[in-house]
Amino acid sequence: MKSDFDVVVVGAGMVGGTLAALLARAGFDVALVEAHEPSKFDTAQDIDLRVSALSPGSQLILDQAGAWRAISRARFNPYRQMHVEGESSDEMLDFDAQAFGMETLGFLVENPLTVASLWNSLEAGGIAEMFCPDKLAELDQAEDDVELVLSSGTKLRSKLVAAADGAMSRVRSLCGIDQDRWQYNQRGLVAVITTEKPNSDTAWQRFLETGPLALLPLANGQSSIVWSLPDKLAEHWQKADEHEFLEALGRESRQVFGTVTATSARASFPLSMRLSEQYVDRGVVLLGDAAHVVHPLAGQGVNLGLLDAAALTEVLAQARNKDRSIRSATTLRQYERWRRSEDMLMAKGFDAIRTLYSLPEGPLRGVRKLGVALVQNSWFAREQFLKRAAGQHADAPRLARGATIREL
Repeated sequence: MKSDFDVVVVGAGMVGGTLAALLARAGFDVALVEAHEPSKFDTAQDIDLRVSALSPGSQLILDQAGAWRAISRARFNPYRQMHVEGESSDEMLDFDAQAFGMETLGFLVENPLTVASLWNSLEAGGIAEMFCPDKLAELDQAEDDVELVLSSGTKLRSKLVAAADGAMSRVRSLCGIDQDRWQYNQRGLVAVITTEKPNSDTAWQRFLETGPLALLPLANGQSSIVWSLPDKLAEHWQKADEHEFLEALGRESRQVFGTVTATSARASFPLSMRLSEQYVDRGVVLLGDAAHVVHPLAGQGVNLGLLDAAALTEVLAQARNKDRSIRSATTLRQYERWRRSEDMLMAKGFDAIRTLYSLPEGPLRGVRKLGVALVQNSWFAREQFLKRAAGQHADAPRLARGATIREL
């Protein structure tokens, strides 16, 4: 088995699996280290609680990674409308894909399906060396390469290590990279609900005093909900009697799709914002949740990670084309400047929106209402918002805007 590689990717979730597939398809020698092999995806099973709103840019990236065909043949749901509102009727924003010349605003896909599709693409093509089940134990950052020791005792050597191992990244910890952190003292409550009227293609979100509530359309007409709540309230509604929970959810959603008639099991996760102080360090590069964590109110967390993967692939391919080392400071700083500034803009932007919509009654509420009205009545403002949400703005990676790996 090979032990020397161009890039070792640690973590085979959605972001790590995408990066490994993109780099391998671009002709790099790639290894992937992952603790758990993903489960086979079965469409006969209930819809998973872990669902992501993938942008059109992310769809193009996953297509180049060889995963989208499998996703589209299983189950996913495109949504073409987006509705955002505050607690009053004059704080509403509406977006329609067709009005802006877009086929769709995004796609609702279960996380396990995306991961399984990426894994199958890697295995079927034999394009990357897989070290699974295994974990990173030690990391030695030498001048010319990085040496890794896995829990199994396996030793690997690589020009570059890409950390896609999540918010509690082992790689980031071993490198001593600090993060700026903001705790919201909130949790995101998730469930799959059934309503009187099916939710066919509308991503609906309402900002409440306690936090935003989102209803996202699934392939079978159900909705995936993400309800941001203070810790104690989230714990209460997670454990509450089903009838009581359905009544509260119907009340807070204004029964936009009629009576809420059923819910799946409920789960919750802590909400925070994290931004690593640096994305690169002596042959190590961070991406996805290992680099940044954002509030889920806009559903952009995984999309930012997939843009990281596409950007890193583009930067490394360009470095190779110019006969420049893929681990040189020039190469890695280019990625860091590009993606850290973009990620920080989005993270702070989401936080600002959350803060603005949580303001109590007073003069600043009036400013918010004015701002919402200006955006709603401005074609340009809404178009620019959609381009960024789609991951297809001017500074987005080329793969998110329709380029192929061969064209990098």
